[in-house]
Amino acid sequence: MKKSKILALLLAAVMVISLVGCGGSASSSTPASEPASTATSTSAPASGETTGSAARVGVFYYSFSDAFISSVRSALDEALTSAGIEYQNFDGNSSQATQNESITTALSDGYNVLLVNLVDTASVDAANAIIEQADAAGAQVIFFNRAVEGDDQEGVVLNAHENVAFVGTDAPEAGHLQGEMIGNYLSENFDTVDLNGDGKISYAMFMGQVGNVEAIYRTQYSVEDAVAILAENGHGTADDPALVYFDANNADGYQADQQGNWSAQAAMEYMQTNLSQYSEANGNMIECIIANNDNMAEGAISALQAAGYNNGEGTTTIPVFGVDATDSAKAQIANGYMTGTVEQSATGMANALLGMVQNVSSGSTMDDAVAAVVETDAELYSAAAEVPNKLYVAYSAYTGE
Repeated sequence: MKKSKILALLLAAVMVISLVGCGGSASSSTPASEPASTATSTSAPASGETTGSAARVGVFYYSFSDAFISSVRSALDEALTSAGIEYQNFDGNSSQATQNESITTALSDGYNVLLVNLVDTASVDAANAIIEQADAAGAQVIFFNRAVEGDDQEGVVLNAHENVAFVGTDAPEAGHLQGEMIGNYLSENFDTVDLNGDGKISYAMFMGQVGNVEAIYRTQYSVEDAVAILAENGHGTADDPALVYFDANNADGYQADQQGNWSAQAAMEYMQTNLSQYSEANGNMIECIIANNDNMAEGAISALQAAGYNNGEGTTTIPVFGVDATDSAKAQIANGYMTGTVEQSATGMANALLGMVQNVSSGSTMDDAVAAVVETDAELYSAAAEVPNKLYVAYSAYTGE
């Protein structure tokens, strides 16, 4: 009897040990400060090795209200959750001070991978301050979407640190694609777009944020490239362009969102004011809209529609061009209210960030992590030539066709 009891106890003990060894442990929790995010911790890695599941990821967005950023957040939430990676989202609410406070809190709470959608992109100071905090805490930083250094500062931040990377876009590419789209469209439809028949197309330009690298290049190249294409097709020259800014008194050649939010509201208010002075009746109507993002493009469309344009059903449509290819912008294009946009893949960016987290948390260097992501899709991803820890997600033109 005693022998049978002893055998039973030994058998039970073996079964428990087997279950623990095979099954690991899992738990999930939802941080109180961010109910929408999901936190999941999976089994501990083997001795001496760190895996992606051991990462505790803090994701710091410049603003939850940005339409494209909302798309990235949804895609990244899904990717991190599916991978079983613990994470928490933080809203910077367009304030670098707020974002810095969130990062300090996250580091003190033990988050070891920071995904940072930087608020202040006008200088390298904000990025360097975050890196210094992370280094002191032994954490790694992956900036994304919003550039931390300009092309004239290539590598100033990223080449100076080992535990830092950037996932974003090649800033000039969107401007070039938008300019090509605009130039081709205006060349094919010049007489229709030239409402007053003066041989020139008057355009309004809505800039997302002064000092932002992406905004600077989109503003510059969208016009320069369009002017060049128009000239090639017999409309104006480089010295006497056929595409001209509508307000000769504005030397900047753009109207910027002074809050840096790239917002529909800012563009709508600007356009409402513009339309009070520029109209077909006055012979000086704004004949083309160029916006740094789809939010601002849609804001301009709202003002145009209120003035009787871009409503379909035979009304005059002012060509409007944006960047991002958000779902709402695609719907505007499908309805004929918007002409085209430049697609930035929110899912592509989210998947790249996931790959970076998994690779660096498994012990890869930032350079190797970038190379590993590029290998997954060489058409969508590429590494910067001189900065191997900078990962680019490709843009593409979108006109709904």
